[in-house]
Amino acid sequence: MPELPEVETVRRGLDARLVGRTIEHVEVGRERTVRRTSRQEVIDGLSGATVIDTRRRGKYLLLGLDTGDDVMIHLRMSGRVLLADPLTERPAHTHIAARLAGDPPLELRFVDPRTFGEVVVFDPTNIEVEMPDLVRLGVDPITDGLNRATLRRIVLSRSRQLKALLLDQHVIAGIGNIYCDEILHAARLRPDRSSSTLTGQEITRLHHQILRVLGDAIEAGGSTLADTQYVDVEGNGGQFQLSHRVYDRAGMPCITCGRADIQRVVCGGRSTCFCPRCQR
Repeated sequence: MPELPEVETVRRGLDARLVGRTIEHVEVGRERTVRRTSRQEVIDGLSGATVIDTRRRGKYLLLGLDTGDDVMIHLRMSGRVLLADPLTERPAHTHIAARLAGDPPLELRFVDPRTFGEVVVFDPTNIEVEMPDLVRLGVDPITDGLNRATLRRIVLSRSRQLKALLLDQHVIAGIGNIYCDEILHAARLRPDRSSSTLTGQEITRLHHQILRVLGDAIEAGGSTLADTQYVDVEGNGGQFQLSHRVYDRAGMPCITCGRADIQRVVCGGRSTCFCPRCQR
């Protein structure tokens, strides 16, 4: 599933090319993609509206419309948001296509082979009812600015495995399996370590690496893996997978220490890769 860096990369691409454009025609294919409301509500909510801003909360992409409504897009497992010439052939599994007025001609496409993703047009003044998922999200390390004091409170007020805690979207929004493994390795912390046992120095390391790893991944355009569909709005893959030090490297020598092999265990209900020598 695309995580914070991937969704932020998509947001930046949309912000550069979509803001200020008016949606003049909308087609919705699979009803499952708009299951939270309906095909007609999404068509009516988008048609004639102008995009005025782009935002992100955790793994949720948000577009502000001049009608006062917001659009929520969640990529889930295989969703892609593409901007393309309307005359080019649409990829298979294009479930929403929105043609934009203006020059150059442009079409916004939501492509999702596995159909777990969704698009919702909602009233932000009624967010608690229409989009309660967003209300329940925890602090976003990038948009909210996760400071050390907040992280200290989060980890010391709970006795949970670090992996499970960092993956909990109600606590910290946006970190998924890839970046959790990379962050914990960079911070030299075992994924099954109890959060309440962290020392002040370890909290400082964890705080630094959360911001550094996510920031570096954003600048690299996210991670595109062999088994995922993630690309940016122009169809280009990310490059941060070239910098992965532990994720999906089970059985390989640790790049950091060169003295142990990466191990894979199940932690927090998720497949987890770590170095038993570097991470204690």
